[in-house]
Amino acid sequence: MPRQQCAGAVLMVKPAAFGYNPETAATNHMQKPGEEAEAPANERALLEFATLVRALESEGIAVCVVEDTPSPVKPDAVFPNNWVSFHEDGTLVLYPMQALSRRTERRPEVIAAALRRVGFQARRTLDLTHHESGGRFLEGTGSLVLDHVNRVAYAALSARTHPALVEEWAREMGYEALMFETRDADGAPLYHTNVLLCIGARLIVVGTQSIAPGDRARVLEHLSASGREVIELRPSEVERFAGNMLELATWDEALGDSHVLVMSAGARAALSVETFGRLNACTDTTLAVPVPTIEELGGGGVRCMLAEVFVA
Repeated sequence: MPRQQCAGAVLMVKPAAFGYNPETAATNHMQKPGEEAEAPANERALLEFATLVRALESEGIAVCVVEDTPSPVKPDAVFPNNWVSFHEDGTLVLYPMQALSRRTERRPEVIAAALRRVGFQARRTLDLTHHESGGRFLEGTGSLVLDHVNRVAYAALSARTHPALVEEWAREMGYEALMFETRDADGAPLYHTNVLLCIGARLIVVGTQSIAPGDRARVLEHLSASGREVIELRPSEVERFAGNMLELATWDEALGDSHVLVMSAGARAALSVETFGRLNACTDTTLAVPVPTIEELGGGGVRCMLAEVFVA
């Protein structure tokens, strides 16, 4: 049976205390502090969250929503893909998080809900969280962008993505590790790989100029060898979360098995007409959902809100 690139189900965590987190902002330069009190921020985030859930369900994507708990306060709970991943072979992976404030997001009841509601059958658990005590981190499918078909794990190295853990993950999961350096406009590493790279069934979206010049040709060569259409983004598009997309699998009465490319409305607005046209040609449906509060205060986009669940 061929390997699936795109999941048909996602886990989402409904925020209880969403807001700007100064601890994560130290390494995430896409976060911008707001001037309003936290309660309005959470209320706006809840509306954006609900809009995304409805949009995904309208396209036939199975969405497992689990509510965050108000205590302890977890301002980034809306981004579950950083601490857990669910794989087609039944492997469940738990990840070491850099920020102390994010480690309480790992709740057994969240995992239990995904198993119960989506039908994921956990056959083994790869628990990497012990690396936190040694100051080494790997933040899920934020740190890793995976080509499931060709078994390649792409990783942009940063304070949140340790090379030894990338190698350990790849060894345990049977993937080839491809690591590289990135730089934003200020010369700092991008905090997560999924800010500049998305791999779908027939397309790859990549912020090429954000990759360090010494690594750029090697990464592009690998991406091109996958046989997919490689669509390059400008730095200005990356800054608007245009690299933070995710393609999901669904079923359509007219199309049969089909794919939905999900992005934020901000990312959609940032794309050139030509780039959006190329994206449209490589997927069945494009879905753009507004999540401006979550992007601005949280420094993460639509892709960060979705933990794929691959059901065998």
